[in-house]
Amino acid sequence: MDAGIRPYKPEDFEALYRLDQQCYAPGIAYSRRTLKWYLDLEGADCLLAERDDAIAGFIVTARDGNLGHIITLDVAEAQRRRGIGTALLAEAEARMMESGVRRMSLETATDNLPAVAFWQRHGYRTDAVLKNYYSDTLDAYEMCKMLSAKAQPRQT
Repeated sequence: MDAGIRPYKPEDFEALYRLDQQCYAPGIAYSRRTLKWYLDLEGADCLLAERDDAIAGFIVTARDGNLGHIITLDVAEAQRRRGIGTALLAEAEARMMESGVRRMSLETATDNLPAVAFWQRHGYRTDAVLKNYYSDTLDAYEMCKMLSAKAQPRQT
């Protein structure tokens, strides 16, 4: 992967919002208000991957004690399958571990087979099916992973 990873800055907001709208269908993509709310949560962290002077992807996480949650992982369609999602996830997990998080969770649509496969490749396992999670019509998997000292190495 030849993208650089850096922390979110408030001036990145509109680009992140546009990317989220491109990555997810209406009803799943976040409104401006909701995305801003997640970014402003206590314990929230957001990392961006830049490639060719543009945002190629981003991840938003939140932590509460030793529990972490992946709110969203977005990668621009043209940048997929280049290791950007994997790099963002590895860095986010490393940052979570540094802050004491030992268990990560996320939700993903049951019909999003590429996403389910991605999460499984990275050690996430289905804990539950959340009925009508998205727009009161689409089910989601709740997926979890225990973090340990053997988690993916942090990039420097």
